[in-house]
Amino acid sequence: MDIQNNHKPELFSDEYFMNLALKEARKAVLSGEVPIGAVIVEDNIVIGSGYNQTISFHDPTAHAEVLAIRNACLVNQNYRLTGCDLYVTLEPCIMCLAAAVHARIKSLIFGALDPKSGAAVSIMTFPFDNMNHRVKIKGGILETECGNILKEFFRTKRKL
Repeated sequence: MDIQNNHKPELFSDEYFMNLALKEARKAVLSGEVPIGAVIVEDNIVIGSGYNQTISFHDPTAHAEVLAIRNACLVNQNYRLTGCDLYVTLEPCIMCLAAAVHARIKSLIFGALDPKSGAAVSIMTFPFDNMNHRVKIKGGILETECGNILKEFFRTKRKL
């Protein structure tokens, strides 16, 4: 996990943190994993990061978001991440969005839409109505870059 301890909030933006998530996604490519990356940010400091490792860990729950949440919880020594933002390169699936809700993530910021399993806006919207926590959702940050890394990964896979 890479933890950034720079403390110049005026320099940070959604694009800055999404670029850090893209850096995580590139690690997945090197491991032969689907290139999705995530970072958890608290007070403009990255406290957790992760990239897909379902194949490496033999674990269907080892999605980028879940690993980033686990790392951030360890750093904070708390299973609640109230006040934290989750940046992820692809719209989360229902499992990852539910994990964000249970962790009390403040905001989810994602890059590309996932028309096959996206649970924020694409194939369904998470049923927040009866939940005691609601995650703010914002999509489309560096959407082209986030989509391109996935397209290139699968184009290369099909050629093999």
